[in-house]
Amino acid sequence: MRARKGEGFVIPAEMHACVVGGSSLGLLPTPEKVRKGTFHYNLGMFKSETAASKTMEERVELEEGSVIATIVSPLKTAGFEPDVVIIVDQPETLYWLIPATTFENGGRVEMSTASFQATCVDATLIPLVTGKINLSMGCFGCRKATDIQTDEMLAGIPFKELPEVVKNLEEMHKGPMEKARGK
Repeated sequence: MRARKGEGFVIPAEMHACVVGGSSLGLLPTPEKVRKGTFHYNLGMFKSETAASKTMEERVELEEGSVIATIVSPLKTAGFEPDVVIIVDQPETLYWLIPATTFENGGRVEMSTASFQATCVDATLIPLVTGKINLSMGCFGCRKATDIQTDEMLAGIPFKELPEVVKNLEEMHKGPMEKARGK
């Protein structure tokens, strides 16, 4: 969220405030109470530890210790080539990423999300691992600890796909985008 306000910085493993996100990113070990589901069950996010544990088992995660830090920056001032670009905006705006992704070859865009780990897994790891855009409505942590608004969601775009997405958005702007909203 600070990057949205223009800041760029390196976050070493020990500075990640969310151990659940940090462990998915390969920065930190996954605490036993998280892996077994106790943590998210105690938050009231699941009816049972088993349900919470199942969600943890299905999350995308990098190997523990495979990452030493994350770098966060606005794209325009990055000074490096990012792995993933994350956009936080209203659903109407992020919707247009879907036709921009399918513009040339057609098909469908699948979305994978959960009730937690929206930024770390949904918007970062899934695009990184799959090479495809992913959307997320946010998560408990986003809603509790960040300034994401109630009418916003997230999209993660693999950086290597960004030029094509932008080109397709520009091409669609004069046609379907203007027709849909008169803009």
